[in-house]
Amino acid sequence: MIDCDMSKIFIPAIDDNGALYKIEKLEAHRLGVPHLALSVFIYDGDALLLQKRAGGKYHCGGQWANSCCTHPHWGEAIEVAAYRRLKEELGIEISLTKGETFKYKAEVGNGLIENECVTFFKAECKKEKLVYALNPEEVSDIRWLPLKALKEEMSEAPQNFTPWLHIYMNEVINKS
Repeated sequence: MIDCDMSKIFIPAIDDNGALYKIEKLEAHRLGVPHLALSVFIYDGDALLLQKRAGGKYHCGGQWANSCCTHPHWGEAIEVAAYRRLKEELGIEISLTKGETFKYKAEVGNGLIENECVTFFKAECKKEKLVYALNPEEVSDIRWLPLKALKEEMSEAPQNFTPWLHIYMNEVINKS
């Protein structure tokens, strides 16, 4: 199901010269144009907080993903977007550390393509200290999983995980 309100959200796309321009979020995904994004990884030791995307999301509904991910709104700083989205999706506020930037392109269903220049953010915490207020339109469940168990589960049931989490695990997390 594609959310009709997405046409009101504008994100920064990247042209061939590296300049940013304003584009509707859904249009960026329909056309597969490069755009800015961010992904948050919250750890308690080697356990990663995963979220299960709500079934009604415009793509990858019902699949497990990293702690949080989004696109900055047009004119919004990427750090501000990270904190905003953590609050909107999970209802949490936590200190983040900005990390590397990574580019990937993946088909994500419903004829949509993620073509992202994604900035990673990381947080370390004790899971029992976090208080959640899950937004049911965004997240249907959460869980903590050690990276070794996550890799095994992703290998056994790859369809249960978002395409970008597969890419991150293969290209970034397993190499760090």
